Order: sequence, then structure tokens, then C-alpha cells
Amino acid sequence: MDDNDRQQTRAGDRERRTVERLVAAWLAETERHDHAAAREARTGWERGSLPDRAAQDLATWVTARVTDTAFNEDEGPHIEGPVRITPADKETVHRWLRARGHTV
Repeated sequence: MDDNDRQQTRAGDRERRTVERLVAAWLAETERHDHAAAREARTGWERGSLPDRAAQDLATWVTARVTDTAFNEDEGPHIEGPVRITPADKETVHRWLRARGHTV
């Protein structure tokens, strides 16, 4: 394994951790509002394949929940949330969904 392979492996591991962290938060929030949708999404997630509806809900959720906007107090609001979500995190989740055949 060369340096390029190791870098790609580390990048893949970071991406997987980001997706796992955000999916866990999304599922927890979904469970509070729609038990049936959460159950369907969790079953798909545990099997390694989100249903299309769940994938679209995740994409929309992560976009709406971006909390780290890089604004300072003079430029815009500080957004509170249960997890820190950066624009890069959002792009990671969208890329992950597209790689699994979902339209985002």
C-alpha cells in the first residue's frame, strides 16, 4: 500500500464516520416525529441500503441542519443544533448518497 492508498483509506474512514454520526442524529430526530419512517429508515440503514424516500429525507435534513456556517456574529446568526454540521459534512452525506445511486 502506497501513500496515495493510505490517504484514500483515511479519507474514506473520515467520510464513513461523518455519515454514521449524522445518520444517527437524523434517525433520532425522525423517531421523535415519525416512528414508521424512522423504523423503515433504520432497517434500511442497518441493511446497508436506505430506501429512496429515506435517502431524500436525509439529504434534505442535512442541508437544513447545517449549523457551522462560518459566519461571525457580525455576519450572521449562530445556529444551535444537537450536532455540529458543516457545509463540508453536508457535501459528504450528499456524495455518499449519490455513490449509492440516490438522486440528491
